Amino acid sequence: MIGLMGLVAIVYNARAQEDETYKFIRYDANVLHYDSNAAPMTAFFDRWQRLTETGTGNLNIMHIGGSHVQAGTLPNTIRCRLLQAYSNLVGSRGMVFPYSAAAKCNNPADYRVHCFEHMDLTRCVHKEHAWPLGLCGIAVTASDSLAEVQIVMNEPSVDYASNRVVVLGHSDQEVVPLLRVDDRDIYPSYVDPRTDRFVFNLSRAVDSFAVMLPCKEGEQFTLTGIYLGNRRAGITYSSIGVNGAAVPDYLRCRDFVRDLRLLHPDLVVFGIGINDASGPNFDTAVFRRNYLQLIDSIRTVNPDCAFIFVTNNDSFRKVSRRKYNVNTNGPLVREVFYRLAEETGGAVWDQFEVMGGLKSMDLWRQAKLAQKDRVHFTVAGYRLVGNLFADALMKAFAEYSETLKQSSNQATKQ
Repeated sequence: MIGLMGLVAIVYNARAQEDETYKFIRYDANVLHYDSNAAPMTAFFDRWQRLTETGTGNLNIMHIGGSHVQAGTLPNTIRCRLLQAYSNLVGSRGMVFPYSAAAKCNNPADYRVHCFEHMDLTRCVHKEHAWPLGLCGIAVTASDSLAEVQIVMNEPSVDYASNRVVVLGHSDQEVVPLLRVDDRDIYPSYVDPRTDRFVFNLSRAVDSFAVMLPCKEGEQFTLTGIYLGNRRAGITYSSIGVNGAAVPDYLRCRDFVRDLRLLHPDLVVFGIGINDASGPNFDTAVFRRNYLQLIDSIRTVNPDCAFIFVTNNDSFRKVSRRKYNVNTNGPLVREVFYRLAEETGGAVWDQFEVMGGLKSMDLWRQAKLAQKDRVHFTVAGYRLVGNLFADALMKAFAEYSETLKQSSNQATKQ
């Protein structure tokens, strides 16, 4: 059997060799930057260590951001890398949202969504919310007796079968959602009106189902999220993303903290910032203050939660039909994240530096790793970024484990 250090080293080196053709990437900078004595990161790695040693418990990770996260490829690449490294520790799929239940709203590829009736969309980026929003920052509202949202797991490399499904949503007319499994309609095992949770405990684990929202005339039901759980030990990696979202948009989600208690994250990966810094009047003081407010809200759920701040990717602004200017706010965001990591005992993954620094997005575009808008990546680009992040995270954990081993050996000798 390959030990933890050997496994991580093999995976890490394989990725580095595969990506050596991209000379503009700074592989030497692909590390997590953090104080090794910081209590939150130490607690997170310690929990991860106990999970790998005992095979019991759960490690809950939440990745939150804007369109980079909603698209799904980036977080799913990280998720699969972690779970493939520990094939016996596949936990729950965690929080998902049926994005494509609304028109022109893109959905992650690792689960398919089918919806046959029109649903209205509310996103946190809207100035006014038609309905109260929760952790997911987005909602779809049904008003038809035949409203149905089908969820089908679509990641062949991971078994995400769930025997506990929690539907988050509310209805002024007290519409109660049903779960359809194998052509059988199932009523909730229990309903918690305080948290707008409809909990379905299933007799067997399933990888596909439909949420039925039977609205009579004049009735509506607003769906704000779906949590997929099971009783297995392992790593649960939930991704929360809304196209165009900035930090203040999540702060305006009324039920953010309430829903976060369902996840109770041990680690939050912050990927919010590209939209905050997209304009010419970016204020670093306001940006930092907003982030501290978001961090405080998360710590009301878990005071020991660890944070990894992902610096903005290099990007450009479109100034005319064919002209783009480099966005010089990237380095400013980077400085704020290093300060936030120091203040919160968190870590920084310096994506900006790893990808090559200022103006490097053009090199990524020429390599077909970034889109023409010079803000978003291609599918191949998102996979590369996800693998680079996973490399840095797993390498940091391997180094932590090796330090524990050396300390244990010294104690034994004494």
